[in-house]
Amino acid sequence: MHTPAWLSAFILLLLVLDPIGNVPVMVALMRNVDPARRSRVLLRECAFALLLLLLFLGMGGKFLQLLGLSQGSVGIAGGIILFLIALRMVFESSESVFGGLPQGEPFIVPIAVPFLAGPSALGTVILLGTKDSLSIMQAGLALMLAMGVTAGVLLVGHRIVKLVGERGVEAMQRLMGLLLTAIAVEMFLNGLMEFLHAAK
Repeated sequence: MHTPAWLSAFILLLLVLDPIGNVPVMVALMRNVDPARRSRVLLRECAFALLLLLLFLGMGGKFLQLLGLSQGSVGIAGGIILFLIALRMVFESSESVFGGLPQGEPFIVPIAVPFLAGPSALGTVILLGTKDSLSIMQAGLALMLAMGVTAGVLLVGHRIVKLVGERGVEAMQRLMGLLLTAIAVEMFLNGLMEFLHAAK
C-alpha cells in the first residue's frame, strides 16, 4: 500500500523537528521561567518557528530556481544533511550543539531558532516545497501537524522526563535517529536517480 505523500512529509518533519530529543533542552530552558507562563512561552516559540518554516516552504522553490539548483541536487544534499543529523541523534554527543543555555525567558532564540527552525528543518521544508508529488498545501498541512505534535510533546516534556527518565528520552531519540537514517538514505538515492535521469 502506497503511503500518501503528505503523511510521509509529516513523518519526516516530525523526525527532523525531534520533539523527544528537544525535551531535556526545553526543560532546562524553562527552569528560570515562571511556571504560570511556561505553556504560553512554549506555544509562542512554536508559533514563531512555524511561521518561519512556512515562509521557507513557500519561497524555497523560487530561491532554488534563482540559484539554478535542480531537484535532484537538492535531494542529494538533503539526504546527506539528514544523514549527518541522524548520526548525531544516534551517537549523542555530551557537548551542546549551540553552546551554553541562556538565562531568563527565551524569546525566539534559542527555542524557535535554532532548536525548532534550525538548518535541518529549513532545508527539509525547502526540499518538500520542490517535490512534484507533494503540493504546497499538502506540505503546509504536514508541517502544521508536525509542529502541533511537537508543541504537544514539549508542553508535557517535564512529565515525560519524570516518567521515562533521561535515559529513556535518549533511547527514544536514538530510535528516531535510526528511522531518520533510513529516510535520509532513501532521499539521497531518489535524488541521485533524478540527477542521473536528468543528465541523460
